[in-house]
Amino acid sequence: MAVPKSKVSKARRDKRRSSHWKLATPNLVTCPQCGASRLPHRVCKECGYYDGRKIMNV
Repeated sequence: MAVPKSKVSKARRDKRRSSHWKLATPNLVTCPQCGASRLPHRVCKECGYYDGRKIMNV
């Protein structure tokens, strides 16, 4: 039967596991119409434009 080589402390174990649960920061681009920050490939919430065309009335 397999036996662990040595005990791994809770702090050491948690440090190893912590790197997998970090959230990635979203990529933000500036809207060419109004200059507000927005997510790429989405309609701007400030002015309602996407790809140079008016999509929503804001």
